[in-house]
Amino acid sequence: MSNDALAHPDRIRASHWMAVLARQFPELRAELAPSPHRPGLGRRRGGADRHGPSAPLRMRVCDTVRDITDGVVELEEAVHDRLGLPPAGKGSVEVRLGRLAGLLDRVETDPVLMRHLLDEVGGMARRCSDALGDAEPVVRLRGRCPLCASVSLRAFPLRGAVLCINPGCRCPRPDCGCHEDRTHRHSWPEAEWGELVGRGGMALEEITAALDGRSTAGAVGR
Repeated sequence: MSNDALAHPDRIRASHWMAVLARQFPELRAELAPSPHRPGLGRRRGGADRHGPSAPLRMRVCDTVRDITDGVVELEEAVHDRLGLPPAGKGSVEVRLGRLAGLLDRVETDPVLMRHLLDEVGGMARRCSDALGDAEPVVRLRGRCPLCASVSLRAFPLRGAVLCINPGCRCPRPDCGCHEDRTHRHSWPEAEWGELVGRGGMALEEITAALDGRSTAGAVGR
């Protein structure tokens, strides 16, 4: 059995969000590079020229780059302080995220710190995606939630997880965030998809297809 299969779900989600942020943050910085055609925010993703005023868009991207940079620095400082480690050295956002990923085994032993890290890095990753114009896709899945029996299962490819969007759904695990935060939705990372297959009446192929963009169900609203 892999280490990921033994890890706490929050650790799996935190690791995933850090990987998403580390992959997308350089793309966000690249949006600030001047276009060879004219000043402003260059070209839209996919190569199409931007039209109309670019100053508000540039300011939004600048603000997002600054806030995420500061946020990652502050998060690493908070983790080191909580774990009793010496101050972290300098480094880019990507370097700092890599160092934080290397501390997840220690962070996992502190549920409060793990929830803080997960909330922070997840929020920054979603903000980065939003600034890039990448709306988070959501795919409706067949089958019923193993916890609440509702037809409320959705695949979130960006998160690499399946969530139950029923606001009243709660799992029996007392350490899950769905008991601490009313806005939290229980999720199943890859290591827990067996529960969806066994108790939710779903096919594993449907889950993997939805998460890698091959589903024919199409995106839906959350």
